[in-house]
Amino acid sequence: MDRAALADFLRRHREALRPDDVGLPAGPRRRAPGLRREEVAMLAAMSADYYTRLEQQRGPQPSDQMLTSLARALRLSADERDYLFRLAGHNTPDRFGGGSHVPPALQRVLDRLDDTPALVLSALGETLVQNRMAVALLGDRSGYTGLERSEYYRWFAHPESARAMYPEDDRDRQSRAQVASLRDAYGALGPRSRAGELVRALLAESPEFAALWERHEVARRFEDHKTLLHPELGAIELDCQALFTEDQSLCLLVLTAPPRSEAAEKLALLNVVGTQSFA
Repeated sequence: MDRAALADFLRRHREALRPDDVGLPAGPRRRAPGLRREEVAMLAAMSADYYTRLEQQRGPQPSDQMLTSLARALRLSADERDYLFRLAGHNTPDRFGGGSHVPPALQRVLDRLDDTPALVLSALGETLVQNRMAVALLGDRSGYTGLERSEYYRWFAHPESARAMYPEDDRDRQSRAQVASLRDAYGALGPRSRAGELVRALLAESPEFAALWERHEVARRFEDHKTLLHPELGAIELDCQALFTEDQSLCLLVLTAPPRSEAAEKLALLNVVGTQSFA
């Protein structure tokens, strides 16, 4: 770990950003260029003290997950992300193995989607980043680790909680779609990838998954119409549009409702109250 180079790299990239680059209000006049340290910490979901210590060359070695969050917060390119990992004494992530780096251009698109739920997913169904509306609708998915990060895994390993937002008469269709999407990722990444690890774990844990896996259905959903059951607002019918990156490794999922529909009114209410309790 090169503490001096890491500190300088973080500081220079922080100072190169402006609040509107990352979807933050400019606020009062700033005496120093770029983002404040506490703003980077907030974007990376870490404490301001932890980030400050990194810039002061006295912090502990960041984990892979922390470095990924920092790369996303600082809007680093893939090459810059890899350099950050090397400075911190880590191996660089596999760019083609279902990694979790969100390109700055894709992050900027998400930053501008403020009035409708939107999130970025990996090929393994991992929520990499979600906007405020997506958190209000789907819950915060940033705290999962390991295999639990994958929606495919949670769907079959923990069906009671993972399927609660879906009407019972739609769950079988969703199960088939989840397996078909995972098989597509498995075919692209191979059995020795994280997709292979996920498949082996689910074959051992879920007879339902094993039966569906044997059907060899392969599909990637570009659009869907689904009903989600929100604990406060009830059933919300939404159109889901999936926009894939050029290398097909990431997907921007945007959920919308037809104008003047009941679902649009519910999304508007959700936009106002966010994650507050309706009670």
